[in-house]
Amino acid sequence: MDELLSAEVEALVPLLAAFDATAGEGHITRAAQLLGVPQSSLSRRLKTVEKTLGVQLFQPAGRGIALTAAGRELFERTRCLMRSLDDAVSVVRSNADPDSGLVRFGFPLTLGPISVPSLLADFHASAPRIRLHLVQAHGEALAEQIRDGRLDLAVMIPSPTDLPAIALGHQRIHLYVARLHRLATHDTIDLADLSGETFIANPPTYHLRRMLDSWCAEAGFTPNVAFEITEFETLRSLVAHNLGVALLPEPETPHPDLCRITLTAPCDRTIGLVAGNHRPTPAVARLHGYIAQHALTHINRSGTQTR
Repeated sequence: MDELLSAEVEALVPLLAAFDATAGEGHITRAAQLLGVPQSSLSRRLKTVEKTLGVQLFQPAGRGIALTAAGRELFERTRCLMRSLDDAVSVVRSNADPDSGLVRFGFPLTLGPISVPSLLADFHASAPRIRLHLVQAHGEALAEQIRDGRLDLAVMIPSPTDLPAIALGHQRIHLYVARLHRLATHDTIDLADLSGETFIANPPTYHLRRMLDSWCAEAGFTPNVAFEITEFETLRSLVAHNLGVALLPEPETPHPDLCRITLTAPCDRTIGLVAGNHRPTPAVARLHGYIAQHALTHINRSGTQTR
């Protein structure tokens, strides 16, 4: 006969959701909102976890909290268990009612104001009982959340090679300059002609930045990046203030202070729909099929070339 669970495990299991949410958010207020419980109730649950284990799991960090070494150890060893339990519950529930369920869906920072919301709005009209938990982040962050089970599906640019994916289309990259920039009157330009320009770009961890460095290297120069920023709209505003030029996808909403210039050698990125390495629930499969069929119409609005 299998051994019974220890008394500590029996005491901790009902509290692990509180620990998992707080560890992931790094903030008690946000974690309480995520769980839909009062902040005082969440704090009591966390204290109970610490008392049961006999170690401190959290410590103050600015306006939030951070995991101690013991807390990080517990989080690393339990978060996959929590994701697996969540997946198991979702599968059981959705198998009983395939028209409902939860889908955790991610999409990139370069898509959002128009294409993805309109796509999801149409999907919701066809499947109103399927709930969507949405995450918008840069590519590597989305890939990590797919790998560890925090996301079920994600539109990514490009798709990682280690995860199942289908191609939805291609995102064309253009040069953007301020209206007062000396190149603003050009319709096309060769990338090699930008060797003396100041660039504004994402940090090196972003795929678009790595492509910028690669494309410029092929053109025979290293880009002079004076400003690095993660947020694309702010990046475009810096370009509009004539602080530098940028290689970017076309914005989904017009930016009146920018001029778009076509590169003579087209620079594209593949848009993919990425899934995890686990059996999808019927709700996840339904959204996957819907996006695969309808992305041609919606994502094309962001300046892409579809399949």
